[in-house]
Amino acid sequence: MKKQVVFIHGGDSFTKKEDFFQHLRTMPLRSLPGKESPLHWTQTLVADLGEEYEVFMLSMPNKQNADFEEWSIWFERHFEYLRDGVVLVGWSLGGMFLAKYLSEKQTPFTAERLFLLAAPCGEYSSPDGNDCGNFQFDQVILKNLSKHIKNIQIWHSEDDFVVDFTDAKKYQKALPEATFKGFIDKNHFLTPTFPELLQSIKIDT
Repeated sequence: MKKQVVFIHGGDSFTKKEDFFQHLRTMPLRSLPGKESPLHWTQTLVADLGEEYEVFMLSMPNKQNADFEEWSIWFERHFEYLRDGVVLVGWSLGGMFLAKYLSEKQTPFTAERLFLLAAPCGEYSSPDGNDCGNFQFDQVILKNLSKHIKNIQIWHSEDDFVVDFTDAKKYQKALPEATFKGFIDKNHFLTPTFPELLQSIKIDT
């Protein structure tokens, strides 16, 4: 039976609608004709893990201004396909989502491992209003996370220009039993390849 991996991407979330409108007015345009998008490791994750893995690359709703309840509904739609032993990988807002969801709610399956990659932690603020909206949580709830999942991996890079490295330290303090892996030059994990993650998933399987 194939090993299951669930990946949840990042996104933006604004408490104030006007902050979101301003973001739309000023954010750089992507995928313009004649401009190639940079290669990202998430694009090759399924192929890189290989046929021994069943990988769910969840496309969460409204990632430009995400809502926690909407993401919860979509996540739960996949529960009937997931088995005990699944590996959960959350990157950026996706990691924050998994940390909050799994701290507050039960799943019908038992996850073997949880990777929180460059994830915001708890209360969050941003000068442009991209404050993670209703994904924010009281850090005290994280004590419930380790009750559900015994192997928690917190990965962050010191040069992350999106989510400050101090957020990883918050997770580390709240989850002392988790494994902490720090980098110095991986930014927000916006890299073409991510061999460390592939190796960790495969070795620990």
